[in-house]
Amino acid sequence: MPALRHFSSLTLAFLALPAFAASGPAVAGIPVEFILFALTLLGVALFHNQTFYVAITGLVTVSLYKILVTGFKTGAGVAGFFGHLGHEWVTLANLFCLLMGFALLARHFEKSHVPVILPKFLPDDWRGAFLLLVMVWFISSFLDNIAAALIGGAMAHQLFRAKVHVGYLAGIVAASNAGGAFSVVGDTTTTMMWIAGVHPGQVFEAIVASTVALLISGIIAAKQQHAYSPILKNAHGHTKVDWARVGIVLLILVFAIITNVLMNTRFPSVADNFPAIGVAVWAAILISVGIRRPDWEILPENLKGTIFLLSLVTMASMMPVEELPPASLAVALGLGFVSAVFDNIPLTALALKQGGYDWGFLAYAVGFGGSMIWFGSSAGVALSNMYPEAKSVGNWLRHGWHVALAYVVGFAVMAAVLGWHPEAPGRSGQPADPAAHRMAPAGSATH
Repeated sequence: MPALRHFSSLTLAFLALPAFAASGPAVAGIPVEFILFALTLLGVALFHNQTFYVAITGLVTVSLYKILVTGFKTGAGVAGFFGHLGHEWVTLANLFCLLMGFALLARHFEKSHVPVILPKFLPDDWRGAFLLLVMVWFISSFLDNIAAALIGGAMAHQLFRAKVHVGYLAGIVAASNAGGAFSVVGDTTTTMMWIAGVHPGQVFEAIVASTVALLISGIIAAKQQHAYSPILKNAHGHTKVDWARVGIVLLILVFAIITNVLMNTRFPSVADNFPAIGVAVWAAILISVGIRRPDWEILPENLKGTIFLLSLVTMASMMPVEELPPASLAVALGLGFVSAVFDNIPLTALALKQGGYDWGFLAYAVGFGGSMIWFGSSAGVALSNMYPEAKSVGNWLRHGWHVALAYVVGFAVMAAVLGWHPEAPGRSGQPADPAAHRMAPAGSATH
């Protein structure tokens, strides 16, 4: 199976990076933790109908190995394990609240009947499918990419009679990740850069690659979908929009956006110690219960997908990744492929600590790269809860091949148009040659 061979070679290439140093027992220079993580990812790829149990087994195995053999940065044994969880709990809690909350948001949006009347305003050929991806791309620029992907999935469910091509699902995830890659409020990784002192203008430069990627992946995915199941031409003429549900969706989004901006601009210390964004989303949901009842019934099934993602994120956080290769254009390109199998949050944290990157390139690489495999980004995992047929690495790579193509071409166009302008190593937000950089950063922090 070529897709699985590609996946395996990608994972092994990641594990073989020489700068990912071992802090304990290793096999052929590869830390045992990485081997256990790779086996878990391979299990997810091979047994896509049992991904929940594979992920749980992998998490338990890696946790026991760390407790009994290597320990954690926070200490040895069980105490070190709980210390590590205490360090990661805010990220995990935010992800849990967002994944569960946005599942309810997507159902509110679907039952508002807005997706049903969309065909009145969208072309009934492949261009309509493409414009839907443009909407997802735009929404994700100011909202979490999980919500953007779920909103896109809810609209696609109605527009295409619930027959959504896997290639188009990959296109939705790619559009949501591309949209968040150029905005400091559109993705966790870009927000991390902002907090570290990277100017929003440096991140915004990723819009060049993001736009190219949207055009390539979006057009191909839209044509795949049109050939598979065209847009429903006859919209429900007498369908009325449930504006109360639309208002609830907007309320949840406003709570998420305002909290995200406030926490990362005014109260970063609070954001580091409290899952404010996730709590804000659930506050909006609970406030609106008296207006329209949420479909609580969908939560048990979404819980399994959420635990699956949190298991992978937790395992990734326990990997002994001590440093990255020296920053360069080629390394930035490679990190996009790494982010397809490795959580991009710790990758971004390491890159910020190391410095020496052109942050627009890094934002695009770690933001869009995860789209190449369905579990490579939280948006992909969230959408796969809605469309279980997407939980196959082989199908994703076979039908969503255009995502990898879009990633490479977008990166190349950005390099040709803007050029590589790195900052000084170890100084987040500071260019190596300030006079040569296109946008001088403001309020930069030194690390």
